[in-house]
Amino acid sequence: MCAPERIEFSHGELLRFITAGSVDDGKSTLIGRLLHDSKSIFEDQLTAVERSSRRRGLPALDLSLLTDGLQAEREQGITIDVAYRYFATPRRKFIIADTPGHEQYTRNMVTGASTANLAIILVDARRGVLTQSRRHAYLASLVGIPHLVVAVNKMDLVGYSQEVFDRIRAEFGAFAQGLDLRNVIYVPISALHGDMVVERGDNLPWYPGSPLLEILETIEIDHDINLDDFRFPVQWVCRPGTPEHHDFRGYMGRIESGSIRAGDQVTVLPSGRSTRVAEIATHDGPLGEAFAPQSVTLLLQDHIDISRGDMIVKGGDSPRFAREFAAMVCWLSEQPLDPRRKYLVKHTTRTVKAILSQPGFRVDINTLARDTGAQTLGMNDIGELRVRVPQPLVVDRYADNRATGSFIVIDETSNNTVAAGMIL
Repeated sequence: MCAPERIEFSHGELLRFITAGSVDDGKSTLIGRLLHDSKSIFEDQLTAVERSSRRRGLPALDLSLLTDGLQAEREQGITIDVAYRYFATPRRKFIIADTPGHEQYTRNMVTGASTANLAIILVDARRGVLTQSRRHAYLASLVGIPHLVVAVNKMDLVGYSQEVFDRIRAEFGAFAQGLDLRNVIYVPISALHGDMVVERGDNLPWYPGSPLLEILETIEIDHDINLDDFRFPVQWVCRPGTPEHHDFRGYMGRIESGSIRAGDQVTVLPSGRSTRVAEIATHDGPLGEAFAPQSVTLLLQDHIDISRGDMIVKGGDSPRFAREFAAMVCWLSEQPLDPRRKYLVKHTTRTVKAILSQPGFRVDINTLARDTGAQTLGMNDIGELRVRVPQPLVVDRYADNRATGSFIVIDETSNNTVAAGMIL
């Protein structure tokens, strides 16, 4: 029978986070320290890093090599691509995205941050809050990351000074007041020596908070997923056609937000037809209730004409039907935005033709100033524009629902993804 494998999911089990910061702030070293001190490195990996460190004439183990996997990165000592790493502690599982610090890799950071629950922004204690620190905080705010940890790194190089830490916290806090950041935590660390990363160490007795890993293990992310508005984009209509299942008609997909119970009234959009959920099917048998982000098959009481790209919502929910909407867009392609061209927009499981307007403004991501005279968007640019589609899409504001409030733009000719958008 067409039923996806049942997912046993706990909201607090998996934390996705990114690291960001200026060049040489120690992002890769921090991740290496987390992996090393939490015993999440295989022996052959450690041996390879030890060998590479000796070959480069370094006096100690270079933990940054655990994440800077690209040869170009190792040669230049910078992070270019988004390096994903996975590790786990008894309390929680983690997916880390080590994102680039350079302005020209803004698109890499945006894509790495799009699914994150938390961002760690590293600030060099010697240099304080830089333009890049503000830029990364803005990007974290733009993509709606719920939690931000400002890790003041290299405290060993300023004598573990509380005065330095307090000054940076005050400066960053003043800037962050102008951003839509829900939860900001400040922690002093030394990624090189391990102080306040996995263990407290002995050099920061004045700091009353928890080490970084404990923050990552205990921060509550239960409310990061929208559990109020049920959104179920249909991925596939399952009709097995076998004699024993000749009447089976299931609608497969992932619950992007909210929850659903057998017996709940639902509405299918865009048709507006209503019915009730007869069963929530999985390979392990029916579920009484399912919630985001589980993948399930819904069986409905009535036969309704439903196809891929339709959206099932709870009765009474009122998402927006839109043929035109405003969005903040990060341009990913080397080919700039051309308002005269037609593009494709992929929103949840639906792909439609689209026309993109000239930008209303382009954001200078270093100063956050708005350039209202921008004629186009080039690679790594972020700006506001309007999207027009011939068929209405069922959308939410990105601030309310990251899944149904986001989309990608595809070049119709090359089939390349050229932009990522957030609906306003």
